[in-house]
Amino acid sequence: MSQTPFPFLGPTTPTIFERSRPGRSGTSVPRPDVPTRPLEELIPARHLRASPPRLPEVPEHEAVRHYTEISLKNHHVDRALYPLGSCTMKYNPKVNEQMARLGGFAGLHPFTPAEAVQGALGLMHELGEMLGEIAGMDAVTLQPAAGAQGELTGVLLMRAYHQSRGDVQRRRVLIPDSAHGTNPATVALAGFEVSELKSNEAGRLSVKALREALDDRVAGLMLTNPNTLGVFESAILEISELVHEAGGLMYMDGANLNALTGVARPGDMGYDIVHFNLHKTFSTPHGGGGPGAGPVAVMSHLEPFLPLPTVKSDDGVLSLDWDRPQSIGRIHGFYGNFGVLVRAYTYIRMLGQSGLREMAEAAVLNNAYLSARLESRFPLPYGRGMHESVFSGTELKKQTGVKTLDVAKRLLDYGFHAPTVYFPLIVAEALMTEPTETETKEELDRYADALLSIAAEAESDPELVTGAPHATPVRRLDEGRAGRELDVRWNFPEG
Repeated sequence: MSQTPFPFLGPTTPTIFERSRPGRSGTSVPRPDVPTRPLEELIPARHLRASPPRLPEVPEHEAVRHYTEISLKNHHVDRALYPLGSCTMKYNPKVNEQMARLGGFAGLHPFTPAEAVQGALGLMHELGEMLGEIAGMDAVTLQPAAGAQGELTGVLLMRAYHQSRGDVQRRRVLIPDSAHGTNPATVALAGFEVSELKSNEAGRLSVKALREALDDRVAGLMLTNPNTLGVFESAILEISELVHEAGGLMYMDGANLNALTGVARPGDMGYDIVHFNLHKTFSTPHGGGGPGAGPVAVMSHLEPFLPLPTVKSDDGVLSLDWDRPQSIGRIHGFYGNFGVLVRAYTYIRMLGQSGLREMAEAAVLNNAYLSARLESRFPLPYGRGMHESVFSGTELKKQTGVKTLDVAKRLLDYGFHAPTVYFPLIVAEALMTEPTETETKEELDRYADALLSIAAEAESDPELVTGAPHATPVRRLDEGRAGRELDVRWNFPEG
């Protein structure tokens, strides 16, 4: 096996500053033929620089070539499979981008009067109704800017509900040990106490542990379904009933909704609150810090507490409703990240009801196929998941000394982004893979072949794997040192 089965561009690509030459420019602007005023008359002297900024000086085509070249060194969903487990890194259809860039949407100002933006409000109103139908819920807010903010909104709704009933003693929120890391962080940020529940031998929430934890201090249970192991919580109806009998609320982290859309609805499972990750399930841009969108859907008893404003319709005339005395208030500037909402709306309308179901079925099928191909070399401690599976590299580590991190680094040489590693914490040497529905059988086979080849390399030449990556622009870093000694600034050479 070659050390560079999928070679990247070489590591010697110059920086844009190294391409720079004094006096070069991408544009040439003629001198104005009208009277001008000195810059000092237009801008106060205290705001002017003492010297010009040290920017790279390159012609336009050099700048374009530079950024095109370095873009190929970055992995993204337009390039190849992105198997990051739990993140649902599916391909984003370009029609979504085209719709979001329509002038009537992209050029909107948030202070535009409601009567002048009926189309935009109509899109938001329809998207809320569609998300409510998909979740089996009664009301939706589109305001949260990300899944984590959706979580926070949901827990704040939980708090407002209990306070309105005088149940101020409810300070505990239950979370399974397989939960996303944002769940306990959200609970703590909202001022609640985190109570962790153990999973059973099948990787599901232990009903026995739940019964023992429930009391009159429990505000609710945060439970992803399917859970972070990709396993469906088959006792969900019993779990919901127990939580409700104890006076608590059911919150569903919607991170894994990609496995259920069009097939099953959280509202029918007994959930009171669910948040959506539009960048996951509904194919809006993902990564790079945003912008994102994490709408929250609720059952009717929580509707009065939704963030303000919401979009309402009076005889077909749409407006923003600010008259919500029980609302938890605004949780994001203006009304949400509108461009992301346009993309999700487009995706849902393009697929329709049957298409959304087919999406989920294809995601589950792709994961089943990938799991079947890999489980002989990378065991599945909790079995095959629905849309994602959590493999373990424990046996490989015992036999060869090659760790999960080494496997992940070696995958980079094959042209793949690594899967999620060492999460969830209840799986030792975890490799969490989610293929999504957008990948072909050929691409899944290419990924499976790469992992199986790496397992063979670990046996025949373990140093090849432990020293990976070999073909990327940057070799393996001391990640601890990199975090402590962050260096992201270009330093000009002396002289």
